[in-house]
Amino acid sequence: MSLWRGVYSIVLHLLLPLVLLRLAWRGRRQPGYLRHIAERFGFYALRVPTPVLWLHAVSVGETRAAEPLIKALRERWPDHRILMTHMTPTGRDTSEHAFGGQVARCYLPYDLPWAVRGFVKHFRPELGLLLETELWPNLIHACRASSIPLHLVNARLSERSARGYARFAAFTRATLRELAGVAAQTDADAQRLAALGARDVAVCGNLKFDRSPRPQDVELGKQFRTWFGPRPVLLAASTREGEEEKVLEAVELAACPGLLTIIVPRHPQRFDAVARLLAARSLAYQRRSEQRPVAATTAFWLGDSMGELYAYYTACDIAFVGGSLLPLGGQNLLEACAVGKPVLVGPHTFNFEEATRLALRARAALQVSDQRELARVVVALLAEPERRARMAEAGLALMRQHQGAAQRIVAQLQGPRRR
Repeated sequence: MSLWRGVYSIVLHLLLPLVLLRLAWRGRRQPGYLRHIAERFGFYALRVPTPVLWLHAVSVGETRAAEPLIKALRERWPDHRILMTHMTPTGRDTSEHAFGGQVARCYLPYDLPWAVRGFVKHFRPELGLLLETELWPNLIHACRASSIPLHLVNARLSERSARGYARFAAFTRATLRELAGVAAQTDADAQRLAALGARDVAVCGNLKFDRSPRPQDVELGKQFRTWFGPRPVLLAASTREGEEEKVLEAVELAACPGLLTIIVPRHPQRFDAVARLLAARSLAYQRRSEQRPVAATTAFWLGDSMGELYAYYTACDIAFVGGSLLPLGGQNLLEACAVGKPVLVGPHTFNFEEATRLALRARAALQVSDQRELARVVVALLAEPERRARMAEAGLALMRQHQGAAQRIVAQLQGPRRR
């Protein structure tokens, strides 16, 4: 074991009591964290018939992004079983909803040397794929030691993250060089990863451009719309803690007659908290889970469901994508583009920097500085249906223009593997 990896592993073991406490604390709000705990330490009851292709998608966003890649993998290797690993219960639940029995699923263990060796020995995948920026040194080394080609795919690395990894340049370089290859989203991501030491780096594009709603998503969105009636509809999607208050302020400032605002919190454990916020302000609201038409007097509809974001986008007139009014980096705005809806984002979009830049340049999206500007832009767009239609078409064209990442990634996987 290298000196750097040895120190890293010692620190992980010292932090283990805190990790367990955090797991227990999160389990109080989200009981899923208290299930399958043995898997987090490399012990599995699950058996997956070989040969196995393994794909790690840490949480909800990565799991959704993986949909077109899993389809491409199944087409290319139909005799292989796909194993998906996650780190969060919501990621695991999203996998269950999206893929059902098409894939096997479990938690990836913590990056402890003995735990990741247990994972590798138990499942023996022929090939491993880590989505986006999941760099776990002991896991990567265990795969290398077992001659399992491990690729970082749909890889992205912001300038800020690159600076952080550069502080441990030798350790980062040694870790990256044990990967079999990297499929980066953009030229900038590829350059940052190569500068840190990654080899066999190819630019394959962003898997999120390959995603599209299923027919049942569109039909459900149409059902939602019949529940709303002819009133204008604003969607605040994937909102984060502290952001709903800003959305409520924007809606109050906009003062649009008959406006229905849908709020879909990013994390399901916050559904009840947002309901309490609406109730505390004496705002008339209903919940999606009530399964009934929306009353004319209802001003807010709480999207308290998982796996229905495409349906919410289908049902709205304007989509605001959350995580962006606060310095949280934003969420994926391409889902709104994929169903042809005009998109609004806040000033903080560093987690989706390239996708946001492309959407803004294509005039499929508009960026607002705060809730006051959000209110102003919502009023303006609701008054200009032709402008909304132009933005919608620009979003659809943007998606068509940048599709193909899944096939390019599979092509890279089929190429020569440097070990």
